[in-house]
Amino acid sequence: FFLYWVRHIKSSTPQPSTSTRVIIKPLTPIIRNEKVMASLPPPSDSASDLDKLFSAVSSLPKLTSLHDILETFGLSTLPKAHRYGILFGCITFTVTITAVILLLVLGGSFKRIKEQESTNDATIPDSVVARKGRPLLLEWLLEAREYMVGRYEDNKGKNDLEKDGFTLLTRLLMNVAPSMENVPELVEEDKKEPKKRIPEGYENNYTIAYRTCQDKPGVPVLSGVPEACFEAYARAYAGCGTRTELSYRRSYARLYEAISCATHGSETKFSNLFQTRPYDLVGRTCRLEALEVSRHAEVVFEITSGDVYNENKAYDPDKVWGFLDYGPFANKEEMARSPVFVRQHDEAAFAIVEQVTNRVLGVVILSCDDPKNLTVQLEPPIVKPTTFGTVEQLEACFLLMDRLFALGYRRIQMSIDSMDGESKKIPGRLGFTQEGHLPKHRIIKEASRDSLIYGMLNSDWTKGARRLMYQKLHGTKAQKRDEANNAKEGEKDEWQRVLKAQKEKEEKEILNGK
Repeated sequence: FFLYWVRHIKSSTPQPSTSTRVIIKPLTPIIRNEKVMASLPPPSDSASDLDKLFSAVSSLPKLTSLHDILETFGLSTLPKAHRYGILFGCITFTVTITAVILLLVLGGSFKRIKEQESTNDATIPDSVVARKGRPLLLEWLLEAREYMVGRYEDNKGKNDLEKDGFTLLTRLLMNVAPSMENVPELVEEDKKEPKKRIPEGYENNYTIAYRTCQDKPGVPVLSGVPEACFEAYARAYAGCGTRTELSYRRSYARLYEAISCATHGSETKFSNLFQTRPYDLVGRTCRLEALEVSRHAEVVFEITSGDVYNENKAYDPDKVWGFLDYGPFANKEEMARSPVFVRQHDEAAFAIVEQVTNRVLGVVILSCDDPKNLTVQLEPPIVKPTTFGTVEQLEACFLLMDRLFALGYRRIQMSIDSMDGESKKIPGRLGFTQEGHLPKHRIIKEASRDSLIYGMLNSDWTKGARRLMYQKLHGTKAQKRDEANNAKEGEKDEWQRVLKAQKEKEEKEILNGK
């Protein structure tokens, strides 16, 4: 305060000549100090520090304009850029202090301080209390967990495989479908006999989807077969089962409708495919068939043995099997006895089949299924070298991941050999996050292996990872169309749910009134 006041006196005092200034320079601080002291009211011995402060502030000149403020603080002679810099600095300081005070108030800091002052106890909960306050899972996730754990419990002590030779996880991921002799009855209006061997909820989902597509088809209706796209959408929607999310069913069904009803030829192809293999997961460039020794062992051996196969040249089979604990194999019988085809109870395996040529490209395996914690591990697909990094390899992984998250899984993990350059590219292309590096994790073919751990969470999948993968596989227009369709049909479903709830409430009130 004293320095600013002295600077103000200096600016208003007549300047002496150069010669005089040199003579009186030593006396200047004393003279100015006397002038300032004379202008201030005499101090009182009984006055408090606050009174003294008010007395000093009252001696300041009245500030009636911005120029007076600049003059008082000696800033009037500074360049304009410096003034603006000081101004913005003051604004930043004020905003920062205000934000800190608001955070302290709204965040409850002052409240906790007051509580601690009154109770003399810390209000921050310990780890045990904090653990009890964790948010609970969504209800549908708990139901999915209970259902999947129940299936394993029911199968305990029995054969690990179901009657058709597939594991529980494989059957869970496959599409559901009625017996083939009953499929034509689903589109008949006159239902004279009850359906037999139809999965629970299939008929209801089929009917809902058929009417939805009738109201608004996803693709132009084919001439001569106007009902083809309705049936395609309905069978794909119903094939997802009753355990998957509605948004997933709509997305999968619309994509299947667009693929199968693009032309009359594609409609015939996919209709016949549904008659013979209704349980396959279908994508744009490939489809996934549940792995079977009788159907796939020979061709998988041929494409991964390193020998010349069709248009592919010979190659070193270690490019496929070098980082795995098994392979290469001498013949298909040896492969059939290997972990490629021999499934554990917590595994599932699918053959990757190219959509255009119907050729098998490789195998994709899921392992370490943990329904209690809703986690599972995705192994890098076993494919021939010419399929490394192709869209078919990525879409095969996408089809499984999309179905897993729709069923309620919360985390998918990948464990990759740190020296496997090709496999390390897959998690990044799928949107996984690297979570850790495990030195000396496993022993593979009598050598030590360090593993890189990657993870994908259901929250990451729904918040953007799925959108990016869908866009990468099917294009930006298809991705935007999928989002718009899901939003619109979601609103329609919610509207129907509200109307149904209101109707049930009214009926209940009428019954109670009677």
